[in-house]
Amino acid sequence: MENSIPSEALNTKSEVSSVEKSSIPKKPVKAPKLEDKPFDEFINNYFVPGLKKSILEKGIEINEIKLIQGDRPVVGGNCWMVFCELSQDRKFWLCFSKDAITSNKTILLAESNSEPSIVESFLIDEKKTTLALLISRVLQRLNGQKWFGNN
Repeated sequence: MENSIPSEALNTKSEVSSVEKSSIPKKPVKAPKLEDKPFDEFINNYFVPGLKKSILEKGIEINEIKLIQGDRPVVGGNCWMVFCELSQDRKFWLCFSKDAITSNKTILLAESNSEPSIVESFLIDEKKTTLALLISRVLQRLNGQKWFGNN
């Protein structure tokens, strides 16, 4: 007599193991975070619309807001910029040194249709850059200029 396992038993075992494997719940695949999307998609599809909505909610008109690439005002150097022109001849540029939201950022502000008179580093101490943080800090900075009415 041979010490072999009947083929029916082998089939049953393999069926059981495949059933067991398929019954193990698989971890759902998380959708990528907004901040992990490509830079231009993140800026154009999420940041600009979110910032625009937030500024409009403050009662300020926006003449233009867009992502551009070019020479940074005042200090020079090619970079990506969110340029925004508000009512009352106020403008700001949020500049990114690279096409990444985590890159070094500066903000430039101009009033009365003049060249930017304020150039500041922006979000230099933050470890993590999120959509909500970017929007809230731009609003905070503009509010610091008293561009949102009475403070």
